[in-house]
Parts: sequence; C-alpha cells; structure tokens
Amino acid sequence: MLSFTGNPLNRASAQRADDAWIAAQRQAGRFLPFWQMKPLAAEVTSGAGRRRAKAGFLPWQAEWEGRTTIFLGLDGAQALFAVDLGKDEPAPQLAGEFHDMRAAAFILSKRDTAIAGQAKALLDWHARHGFCPNCGQATETKDGGYRRLCPACGAEHFPRTDPVVIMLPIFGDECLVGRNVRFVNGLFSAFAGFVEPGETLEEAVKRELKEEAALAVARVRYSRSQPWPFPSSLMLGCYAEALSKDFTIDGSEIAEARWVRKDQARRWLKEEVLDEMRVPAVIAIAHHLIRDWVEG
Repeated sequence: MLSFTGNPLNRASAQRADDAWIAAQRQAGRFLPFWQMKPLAAEVTSGAGRRRAKAGFLPWQAEWEGRTTIFLGLDGAQALFAVDLGKDEPAPQLAGEFHDMRAAAFILSKRDTAIAGQAKALLDWHARHGFCPNCGQATETKDGGYRRLCPACGAEHFPRTDPVVIMLPIFGDECLVGRNVRFVNGLFSAFAGFVEPGETLEEAVKRELKEEAALAVARVRYSRSQPWPFPSSLMLGCYAEALSKDFTIDGSEIAEARWVRKDQARRWLKEEVLDEMRVPAVIAIAHHLIRDWVEG
C-alpha cells in the first residue's frame, strides 16, 4: 500500500455541517497536535533496528483554545480531530516528538500516516486561506474545517487538492528517469508536473515530458494515485510509451536524465544506489512506479 493512502476514517459529511454535532464530538474527541506542520508521534519503540510510533492523539487541553481545530472523521464511534499549535513559538511540551511529515511516514503505521497526511493537508490550507480572496475579509471555519465562509460577501471557500501527473516513460525494456535541479545526493526519479487548466491527465503527461525532456510519447496509461500532503497534491501515477530514446533535458527543471534497463532497475531498487543514482524513497509513488514496472 502506498504511503498516505488507505485512510479508514468516516468523514461524516452529512453530520459535520451541524455545529452542535461537531461540538458534541469534541467533548470526547481525540486531537492530533501539529507544531510547525509536524504531527506528534507518541509511544516510540524500537524493534529489529527500526523505529515505530503511533500518532499522538490526546484529549482536548484548555491551552489549545483559539487554535485552528479541524474534524478529521470518525474511527468507529471515536471522533478524531487535529489542532494547529503554531509555528513561531517553542515546541509544546507533550508526551512524544514532533516529526516532519516525510519522516513521520517512515515510523507511523500506514493507517496513521494516512490520517496524519489528511490532517496536515487541511491544516496547511487553513493556515494559507484565512482571508477571503474575493473581498479580503477574515473568513470563518465551517463544517468542522471543510469549508470557510466569508461573513462580509458570503463567498464560500473549500480545501483544494492540486492534481499532479507523475510519469515513467518506457521504451522497450528501458525506462527514463531524471534528476530535478532541486534534488540532492544523486536522487533520480520519475518526471512530474502540475495539471494545468483545460488539460486532461494524458495531455498533461505529454506536455510535461515534451517541456522537460523534449521526449515524444504515444499512449499514456494510468496506474494509480497517491495523496501527497506537501502541501496538498494528488499524484496521478502513469506510464508513457516513448516513441524513441531521443531526449534533450530543459536544463532549468531537469539537470540530468538517463535510460535504465529493467535488470539495472531491479538492482537499483535492491541496492538503493546504482552508478551514483539514488532511488526514490519507498513512501513516494515514483518508487512504486519503478517497482511495478520491474515486477510487471
């Protein structure tokens, strides 16, 4: 299962618009604190050389009054929330440790990672959208955090998710991987880019590969998707059939690209570094696009 997928919560969309219902759920709710957009991880243990932790859900604390709080959903009958404890003040003294979301994905269970990813995406949206883009008035949180309402002009604003195509070009028994100019330590990965207005998924794949690598492709095949809370994207994993091996990197976004044979990719996944190329982290859909191609 991909990281950040498999969220088990019932988001109770039919009930969360009821302020009285949300208030009642808060009474016995459990709250996941975030500081600097980092979730709290509790009960850290070690086993076989690997760290393990649980999302640090806590009962409501009085000092959190006035903080941005959002309803995540129901875990059975238990209501779960997230609370933003700010970013500029010192870290709150709570039982556990605050971890960067990427680091947390390596120590939390898949279930807790998905819930924490949902929480981070929502809290980040609220932190960025406190004012109405229509009139500039401060907006109010509604529906447990799934809507903001402007009291001045009545405009409604909803959390956004940005679609991103991430694709592995294939030619025969080889795939093309690239190193973005922002990547460090020799990381090579699949190509990616935001879907632009008026584009289909397939059109976005072809445009991005043409822009970044001057690579012409024919058929585009969708594989699977992954929520990616950095800050709030939906990664749409695809394979693209290249018409040839000819490519020219743009030099502005892509610093280097290489064709990799399937047998090389198999070693790459096993050894994590091959010919100074570092494989994408296992929490990223790019890793699984490569792995699925190798195994499929």
